[in-house]
Amino acid sequence: MHTVAVLALDQVIPFDLSTPIEVFSRTRLPDGRPGYQVRVCAERDEVDAGAFTLRAPWGLEGLQGADTIIVPGVADLTAPLPPAVHDALRSAAADGTRIASICVGTFPLADTGLLDGLRVTTHWRAAGLLAAAHPDLDVDPDVLYVDNGQLLTSAGAAAGMDLCLHMIRRDYGSAVAADAARLSVMPLEREGGQAQFIVYDHAPTPQGSELETLLTWLQENLARDLTLADIAERAGTSTRTLIRRFRDQTGTTPLQWLHRARIRQAQHLLETTEHTVERIGSQVGFGSPTTFRDRFKRTTGVSPQTYRRTFS
Repeated sequence: MHTVAVLALDQVIPFDLSTPIEVFSRTRLPDGRPGYQVRVCAERDEVDAGAFTLRAPWGLEGLQGADTIIVPGVADLTAPLPPAVHDALRSAAADGTRIASICVGTFPLADTGLLDGLRVTTHWRAAGLLAAAHPDLDVDPDVLYVDNGQLLTSAGAAAGMDLCLHMIRRDYGSAVAADAARLSVMPLEREGGQAQFIVYDHAPTPQGSELETLLTWLQENLARDLTLADIAERAGTSTRTLIRRFRDQTGTTPLQWLHRARIRQAQHLLETTEHTVERIGSQVGFGSPTTFRDRFKRTTGVSPQTYRRTFS
């Protein structure tokens, strides 16, 4: 039987901890036998889980011999990884154990150095912090999970279930995974990635900067067919100078800023109105419904219709 060890670090996020316990514990093979034995392991006798304190049946020795180790997220992303946990995870990896993180569990797993040079993901809100703290990682904030073979990472919250179902499919095939998905009331494959769930901040308008007036004007004129030359003319500068100022003050280009603002407005209209997709595309400045659908899907990972069904 495949053994899954779930690591309960101090300040563990209860949802992240319970997800693999529930999904793997309830997985059954075609003959009715359990597919997994689940261990909850911790360095200390008592673990702070925020709203409650838990006692894990296993110490760190429970990680030894496990086929898979799951690292759930923790509340304090800056907390140093205890040396004993660091060594236990490194030792398990050297033995070939599969190790997966859920949500911001990518942070403690990254502290081991095992993820260096790999493409990884985490909750979209923490992706920038992860990239800054671990510049050797290739952080992808748009996907639900990343499978590097021995090392896997997942995005926020429910994406941990997607990752668990993916591992079940790797271990036992699609039929067993589909049955586990039904028990979890989850689709085996969700359309799109976590980009569709990202709440983008309002496009940056640096207060008091030389771009403030221009960005406000752009926000008020999203429906117009604007070119880079149009924007530069409005700003009273050359296109080259305009691009440089945008890079310096917003971190992006004028047209990328405009596209993001249009998609953000389209998301709002899809959530709050019954306007057709074609009308919304026109309202936010896309010249054709096809262009709007393509740009929307590239940005969010799903079609406008799927986004509306999910969030309206």
